[in-house]
Amino acid sequence: MTQHAPTKTSGPNKLVIRNIGLLLGGDLDRPVLDADTVVAIDGVIRSVGKEKDIDTAGTTTTIDAKGTALAPGLIDSHVHPVCGDWTPRQNQLGWIDSCLHGGVTTMVSAGEVHTPGRPKDIVGLKAMAIFAQRAFQAFRPGGVKVYAGAPVLEQGMVEDDFKELAAAGVKFLGEVGLGSVKDGTTGGRMVAWARKYGIQSTIHTGGPSIPGSSLIDKDMVLETDADVIGHVNGGHTALPDDQIVALCERSTRALEIVHNGNERAALLALRSAKELKQLHRVILGTDSPAGSGVQPLGILRMISMLSSLGEIPAEVAICLATGNTANMRCLNCGLIAAGREASFVFLDVAQQSAGRNLLDSIQKGDLAGVGMVITDGAVSIQRSRNTPPATRAPELVRA
Repeated sequence: MTQHAPTKTSGPNKLVIRNIGLLLGGDLDRPVLDADTVVAIDGVIRSVGKEKDIDTAGTTTTIDAKGTALAPGLIDSHVHPVCGDWTPRQNQLGWIDSCLHGGVTTMVSAGEVHTPGRPKDIVGLKAMAIFAQRAFQAFRPGGVKVYAGAPVLEQGMVEDDFKELAAAGVKFLGEVGLGSVKDGTTGGRMVAWARKYGIQSTIHTGGPSIPGSSLIDKDMVLETDADVIGHVNGGHTALPDDQIVALCERSTRALEIVHNGNERAALLALRSAKELKQLHRVILGTDSPAGSGVQPLGILRMISMLSSLGEIPAEVAICLATGNTANMRCLNCGLIAAGREASFVFLDVAQQSAGRNLLDSIQKGDLAGVGMVITDGAVSIQRSRNTPPATRAPELVRA
């Protein structure tokens, strides 16, 4: 079952999720919560705790988790949307909805750079960014919230351009380096203007991703000082090891690890962040759609890869794709806590996995099975069509 964003009913929509076997809160400091019940009203989490201590009266929707795990909806920090749920990069329809079946409920655009005929003049790039921001604000494929409208920096932009973009609702820049701005001095000046008006920035890192793009090395990354070091493990081609380590050590910005990058470099970045005791800086994305296609299970695969080969607990790996990303991206999701958006994914050990339970199976490198996804307090899908089948799945008791 797939539906779009929930519609408003005549009264408050009160969701109660009970019988949760494992509550993964998304917070690095408390990755597992001692609770079995979550209540949300009108798409916002109201309370988290033991069922006996929570007011469940007046429930409009009840879900029995059947002992499965509940986690915040996964966040993809790095996507390249274009128009609706279609990507010309792979001429593929429904790619966002397909990622919903991989547990992703929120996406952040790193630039609508695959748009055919993408305008590079300043009037055109601002118009395209505002259009994309407006379009995806009104359209949510399957319920996924896409933060789109991320303009790529071009030579000739002035401070007033960023002020105008911010006033129109643009909150993110596309990857610095994908446009005509190729030096750290210019990039740093424009990033500072964007930051002044509340627009967050990401910089391309590594070798060229497609014909026409360029190498962005550590010196430009450090001089530009964007808020997010985009695909620090390359997208696809990574920087030399010493440059990756230098970025981890000499910058305080978010370290984004992506599926469509160098896996060995991803593990190096993760290990460096761990040794620096700065794991909170690590966030996850896919960098799709791209030349390697669309990865509906890309975030789940990153969680399993980093946990099994990067030797971090599975519950910590899940935080990288939820609370870490939400905090670094200034989003009101990613944590199971009062006041946060009620977007969740139900997970369980995949059938026939060698893992003793969900966390052990992820630690062994297996993918979790998705039994249900909720966006803004409404059921968007039940059993995933893309993950291996979960051993157990929650039940929609009352709707």
